[in-house]
Amino acid sequence: MSEHSPSLSCISWNIHRGRGEDGVVDPIRTAKVLCHEVCHSETDVLVLQEADEECPPHRGFLDIAGIEAQTGLRYVHTNAHSRWGPQSHGFLGVICFVHPSIEIESVGVLDLPGHCHRGAVILDLRAKAQAFRLVSMHLSLTQALRIVQMRTLGQHLFRRAARPTVLCGDLNEWRPWGGLALSRQVLGSKFTGPALSTFPVRRPLLPLDRFLAAGGATIADATVLDGPGIRTASDHRPLAARITIDEKG
Repeated sequence: MSEHSPSLSCISWNIHRGRGEDGVVDPIRTAKVLCHEVCHSETDVLVLQEADEECPPHRGFLDIAGIEAQTGLRYVHTNAHSRWGPQSHGFLGVICFVHPSIEIESVGVLDLPGHCHRGAVILDLRAKAQAFRLVSMHLSLTQALRIVQMRTLGQHLFRRAARPTVLCGDLNEWRPWGGLALSRQVLGSKFTGPALSTFPVRRPLLPLDRFLAAGGATIADATVLDGPGIRTASDHRPLAARITIDEKG
């Protein structure tokens, strides 16, 4: 994190439940790529999707302690209420890590409607005395369900104290302009951010993974990460973003 401004280096990656482009499920490979190609020494926030098994009880499969040790990041789901179940590492595959210098005020989860169970992890954080909120999620493939899911999230956020907010994750929205699901009409606030293609991994064409900000948070820049391990470990490329927080909120 910058010493002179509330600026955060954030990464989001759908790890495809450890299944690589070769069809092999290899969590060890996933963790190795995560630690050596995706994260770096200045990473402040890491959010993963499809990071638990798909079917109930949604067991975790990553070496969480090993990832913490190699990246220096802190796993946030230490409270049982922030995980799907006792065998899960996250909430419906969404797992978050933050830099130890970031204060974790609260970790919450939100069920999102749909025929395939989806969810969001809501972090209220504080960096350099500046409060902000980060919401990581994995939305439905169907536009109608994405609209309902984002409306559910928007209503939830409306009931909470306002603070700079970042939405991130695999939003499954292929339209560069965002579609109705990501609009002010549905979310209640205007969230903005770049639409960079992250899927499929070999030749990205669709901007399925996003960082969007509102309320005093801004996506200063974003980059799609690439590397030999990244191209084999998942069907998505990771998305990195630099988030700035307005000190006035």
